[in-house]
Parts: sequence; structure tokens; C-alpha cells
Amino acid sequence: MKKKDNKSALQEVAGVENIQRLNRNILPQKRQRVDTTQYVKRILAGDKIYLSKAITLIESQNRKRFDLGQKILKALLPHTGNSVRIGITGVPGVGKSTFIESLGKYYTSQGHKVAVLAIDPSSSLTKGSILGDKTRMEQLSKDPRAYIRPTASGDQLGGVARKTRESILLCEAAGFDRILIETVGVGQSETMVAQMVDFFLLLKLAGAGDELQGIKRGIIEMADLIVINKAEGDNLQPAKLAQKAFQTALHYFPPKKSGWLPKVLLSSALYNKGIKEVVNEIDTYVKLTRKNDFFVQNRLAQDTYWLQEFVKQTILDNFYKNSKYFEFLPKMIKKINKRQITVFEAAEFLLNLQNQ
Repeated sequence: MKKKDNKSALQEVAGVENIQRLNRNILPQKRQRVDTTQYVKRILAGDKIYLSKAITLIESQNRKRFDLGQKILKALLPHTGNSVRIGITGVPGVGKSTFIESLGKYYTSQGHKVAVLAIDPSSSLTKGSILGDKTRMEQLSKDPRAYIRPTASGDQLGGVARKTRESILLCEAAGFDRILIETVGVGQSETMVAQMVDFFLLLKLAGAGDELQGIKRGIIEMADLIVINKAEGDNLQPAKLAQKAFQTALHYFPPKKSGWLPKVLLSSALYNKGIKEVVNEIDTYVKLTRKNDFFVQNRLAQDTYWLQEFVKQTILDNFYKNSKYFEFLPKMIKKINKRQITVFEAAEFLLNLQNQ
């Protein structure tokens, strides 16, 4: 009897051993060598892709790639400094992104090239960051005369400040003459940003219990201009009252070294109201400080400040890279808990590990 063929789709088929890869393109490719000369050439030509790549290099934790970024930056230094750097801060919900988009669009309509460098807050739990500024500034991100680059703040604002400052220089080399730096709006970031910009703008809200902050030192004292945002509809009258309160509070602060007298303006970024007046104030400030030489002297002072800050940050980074620190840290904590040594003695011991 003839054996019946088994044509069932369920039958087991012997596998093929040693399958040869037919498409070599799917194999892992070696990282292409960075041509620094090409980077410099393309950035000077205003190429945003190469600008982004260069910023990624200076942000890199890989030493070789970081060094390449520094090499590119050094070559571009003669082409930097030709911009007005504007820091913009305010508490979450004040409308920073909408305001920056309106300000950026106004600048580009006047023929300026605008770069927005936004420090995005990272989660203290997951360390993640949304980096959503291009989504929040949808219209500006499509503008060919604008460039938006968010940077995650992470845990080390000092590191972000260095990256942001060097990103400013790269953007200037790419031809951007108005650099807008947005802060996370909380804590130490404002102080750091104020030390890397020419003009510091503070956004405020009316009717949010914020008016009383006007009598406090710190961030108010750093501001060159206070803008009450969302001054529209039912909030217009409260905004006018807040404007008077802040303007009165400013009289209690000592005169600025720049010779500038800060004002308080109203704006509605959502409806593009008050933006022209803000730009006029910034222009007037720049003219004044260039005339009295404060503009240049302030940048020189900032260079000194950041040199010292980077030295501190490098020393700190090198200290934590020492494996002996993590080896002896638990032992020191146990001794402190057992009252065997003081905190100062433990710290001194750990610091001396650098010399061993």
C-alpha cells in the first residue's frame, strides 16, 4: 500500500544551521569619526543639524566625545559673543513657554535669528525629563529662523549650567543673535542663569499670592524687568494692581551696578499683547549698558565666575570618581553613628583619600 503524503501545516520542519547573513547592512556599524573641521564649517553656515550634534558632544559623558566637542567649541570661539543673551524665569504655570514663543516669533519677524535653550526639570525619582519645549512652542519650532534645544536638569544644575553656557557660544557661532534661556523656575537655577545672560526677565502672575514676593530680596533683585503675564480678561485689573505693588517694591532695592532702573510691564503672551513693549525695554537696556561699558564688563565678570565654578565642579566630579570614597563611606557612617568619630573627622578622612 502506497504511503500517504503528510501535507499538514503542523508538521515539524528541520531547522537550518549556520544561517549566512545576506544583508551586511544590518550588522552593527562602527561609529563614524567626527570631522571637527566639517563641524566648524557647517555650524558657521548655520546648519542646525550640525549645531545639535555639537551640543550633544559637549553634553556627552564620554570623555573622548566631550573632548571633540571642546575642540569644535574652541575653533568657533572667535565667532561667538555677537548676541543678546536673555534669561527668562518664573514659577511653573506662569506661562514661560507661551511667552518665549511669542517673544521669539516677534524677534524672527524683525529679522533676528532666535535660539531657545530651555533647562527642563528632571524627575527626582526616575531621573527622566519630558523635554517637551518643541511641543509647547509648536509654531516657533517650525520657524526657519528659530532653534529650540531643551536640556534635562538632572540632579546637577552646575553641569547643566556649563552645558547651557557652552551651547550659547555654539548658537552664537551659528548666527543666532538673540539667545533666550528658560529656567526650571525653582531654586538655584535662576542664580546660575543670571550669571550667563545680559538681561534677566522675571515673569509673574497676579492673584496668585505672588505680590508679596515683591518685597523679598533674591530673584526680584536680580531682575532687570518684571512682566506680569496673563494680563487678560478678568485678570487684567488684578494684573494692574500687581504691577503697582511690584513697582513700589522695586524702590526698596539698591541701585543696580548697570545704572538701569527696572520696570514692571503687563503682557498677555497668549494674545501677543505687551511683547513689543518688552522688546523695547530690552533694546533700551542694551543701548544703555553698551554705552556705559557695563555690558562688556559684566560678560568679563561672568567669565571669571564660570571659570571658578567649573574648577569647583571638576574637583567635585573627580572626588566622586574615586572608588575608595564608596569603599570607606559606609565605614565612616557606622563610626559616626556609634559616636566613635565626629562628622568633621570622617569628612577629612574621605577628602584625604584623593591623595592616597
